[in-house]
Amino acid sequence: MTNLAQFPAKLRFLFQPSRYKIAYGGRGAAKSWGFARALLIQGAQRPIRVLCAREIQKSIKESVHQLLGDQIDALGLAGHYDVLADEIRGANGTKFTFAGLRHNVGNIPSKEGLDIVWVEEAQSVSKHSWEKLIPTIRKDGSEIWISFNPELEDDETYQRFVVKPPSSAKVVKINWRDNPWFPRVLREEMEELQRTDYDAYLTVWEGNCRVTLDGAIFANELRATIAGERIKHVPHTEGMPVYTFWDLGRADLTAIWFAQTIGFEHRLIDYYENCGHLIPHYLRELQSRPYVYGQHWLPHDAAHKLQAAEKTIKQQVEAVFPGIVNIVPLMNVTNQINAARTIFPRCWFDREKTEDGVKALKYYQFKVDPQTGQRSKEPMHNWPSHGSSAFQYFAVAIKEPRGKPKPRERRGSGGGWMAA
Repeated sequence: MTNLAQFPAKLRFLFQPSRYKIAYGGRGAAKSWGFARALLIQGAQRPIRVLCAREIQKSIKESVHQLLGDQIDALGLAGHYDVLADEIRGANGTKFTFAGLRHNVGNIPSKEGLDIVWVEEAQSVSKHSWEKLIPTIRKDGSEIWISFNPELEDDETYQRFVVKPPSSAKVVKINWRDNPWFPRVLREEMEELQRTDYDAYLTVWEGNCRVTLDGAIFANELRATIAGERIKHVPHTEGMPVYTFWDLGRADLTAIWFAQTIGFEHRLIDYYENCGHLIPHYLRELQSRPYVYGQHWLPHDAAHKLQAAEKTIKQQVEAVFPGIVNIVPLMNVTNQINAARTIFPRCWFDREKTEDGVKALKYYQFKVDPQTGQRSKEPMHNWPSHGSSAFQYFAVAIKEPRGKPKPRERRGSGGGWMAA
C-alpha cells in the first residue's frame, strides 16, 4: 500500500517482522496514531488477531477503541472494518479486542492465538503483568508492540525494554520533531513549557525520565525508603497477627495492604487490588492466604448501608471475620498524608508482593495546574489514589510501638530476613 508515505520515518519499522516493537518518547510524536494505522493497514492486508491492552482498563472508553475507529475513517477503510461496541472486526477475519492487564491478564481469552498485542501507555505496566502476559503470546510469528511516554527511570517497562531490551527487540525513541504533521497548537504548548520549565519540557516533550513525578506526594519518603534498602524480601512471620487496611471501590479499585508489626518495624508483607468485584471476592482472597488475622480496618463508608444491599460492607466482613473488624477514624486527607509520612521511616515493603502498592505510592500526586505549575492541596483521584488511601488508613489506624527503636546498625546485624 502507499500508506507508508503517511508515516513518520521512525515508525516504518512497524511493518518489519520483529518479536518486540517498542516506540517511546515525548508528547506529539504520533506514536499512538502510527501504531493504530500500522495495525489497521496490516489487518486489511491479511487476517490477524490483535489484542489492544493497557495496564488498567475499567471500560472500553479507556482503550484505543475510539482511536482505531477514527483512523479507520481517516484511512478510508470503513468498508472493510465493522466497529462494534467492544471490538473491531475486519471483513477478512481480522479482529481487534481490548483488555486491561493488571486485573485480567490471566483471563484474556485465546492469548495463544493472538498475532499481535499492542500495549499502549505501557510506562505503568508492572513486572507481574509482563511476566504473566509475555509467555502466553506464543503463536509462531507473534509480536508484542509497546508504546509509551517514559516517566520514572526505574519503571519496569523502561528497564525491561529500553535499558535492557531483548535481543529480538526493535527500539525507537521518537519525539515531536520526528512528526512531520506536528500541529501548531502543540508547538506553542511545547515552546511555552520549554521557556518556563525546562526540566518538565525534557520529560513531557523530549521523553526523558524524571526523578520524581510532578506533585508526587511521597517522593521524599520513597527516596529514603529506597536508600535505606527497605524494599526487599520481607517474609511473613508465623505466629504474629496480620492486619489489613482497605480502600473500597467497585467500579474503581479496591485496595488492601497486609501488615505485621514486629518490634519497632511495620512490615508490609502483601498487597492486593482489583476492580469490578463485590466484597465476597476480597474475602475469599483473604481466606486464601496463610495468615492469622489480627484486625481488619475499613474506611468509614464501609459502615454505610448501600442501596439495595441487605448488609453494610462492615457487616459482610464481620460475618466472615467476627470480632476483628474496625472502622478507621475519620480524618481529613491532609492529616492522613501527614500520618503516612510520619510512619514511612518504620516501614519495610516486600519487593514482590507489594510491587503494585509501592507503585501506587510512587504515582500518588497532588493536582498540578498545567498553566501555573501550582500544586493543589488535594490529591488526584486516579488509579494510584486507592492503594495510597489504603496505606494512609494503615498509618492512621496502626498503633505505633512505644519507646525508642534500637539503632539501625544493631538491627539485623546477625543476618536473617533483613540480609535477604
